[in-house]
This record gives sequence, C-alpha cells and structure tokens, in this order.
Amino acid sequence: MFFDAEDYAGAARVLTGLVAEVPEQTGPRLLLARAYYHSAQLRRAEAELRLIVERDPVEHYARLMLGRTLQRQARHEEARPHLRIASALAGDFTEE
Repeated sequence: MFFDAEDYAGAARVLTGLVAEVPEQTGPRLLLARAYYHSAQLRRAEAELRLIVERDPVEHYARLMLGRTLQRQARHEEARPHLRIASALAGDFTEE
C-alpha cells in the first residue's frame, strides 16, 4: 500500500518496527532497504543491504540493490563487484 502510494518514508517507518520484531527474516529487511532507497536514505539502505549480504552472500536482489545504492552515491568502483555478482547469480553472463 505504501509503495503503491509512493510513500516510501511511511513504508520505512512501518517496516522499521517489523524488522525489529523479526530481525532474522530477509523479506522485511529487503523491503525496508527498498523503502530507504526510494526515499533517498541511501546510507540506511546500504546498511540494511550489507547486513543481508553478510548473512546470505548469494541473495541476488540484495546484491543488485546494494550495487545500485552505491551507484546512486557515486561509489561506482564499490558497486561494480556487487552488480557483477548479481548478474552472475541471475545467469546473465557477459563476455569480456
């Protein structure tokens, strides 16, 4: 509902409480990171995504979001490995 209304800050407020209740679950944390990303709270998005990737290094969507979050912060070199891993996990192999 919050995402449909593009109320990403509102979504983040609600999801923060949910993540506190079930910190071990990836789904709510990914949604929280996405809400932070869309509301330009990039450092918070990065922190949530790094935690997910630390727990589950092959979580494709978290890798992709982390790469894009770093890109939005003009940290392209840091983003590159996460985006490459996300592509590999999705089966998108590029020839170099």
